[in-house]
Amino acid sequence: MKLIIDFINKINPIPKKSSDKLLSLFRLKKLKKGDSIAKLGEVPNDFYILKHGVIRSFYTDEKGKEYIRHLFTTSKVTGALGALVLDKPSRLSYDCLLDSEVYAINFKEFKCLIEQDPAICRLYTSVLEVIFLTLESKIYDLSVLNATERYLKLKKQNPNIENLIPQYHIASYLNITPVQLSRIRKELYSK
Repeated sequence: MKLIIDFINKINPIPKKSSDKLLSLFRLKKLKKGDSIAKLGEVPNDFYILKHGVIRSFYTDEKGKEYIRHLFTTSKVTGALGALVLDKPSRLSYDCLLDSEVYAINFKEFKCLIEQDPAICRLYTSVLEVIFLTLESKIYDLSVLNATERYLKLKKQNPNIENLIPQYHIASYLNITPVQLSRIRKELYSK
């Protein structure tokens, strides 16, 4: 639970009484590589804070090709948040790229707590702001940065990512082909 406490204190510290109420809702779940935390077309119940591992959000086109929208690493909030907020089926799938551990919390129970505790409501607002800024940054990166710049930014944010997941997942996240990624890596590492 230290990870959650550190997460809360980094985002928006709350009183111990509020923190204790919130912590009581979290459950530690151990997941295997390939396990799903949210499936396309299903209405989810939980959202998560990733203790360790890597989780991807992705969609699959009609030809079966997968497109990774986001990679979640340690201490990140993950899950089909849009589907939770709207209480509708998820438009993306979320699965583990590695054996992972997550802290799961039921969204409806969390929403009840928000209504009762103003400090937790402020924390929720702060978390939503962080998620919004992360998505805005991703949109900016895809619009303005070239593939090499996006790769270098990913490596800066997650220095060990290449040792954790296959190159084709990294390429998909960067919105490039594995061949393009190979060329970028060759060019960078030959200097």
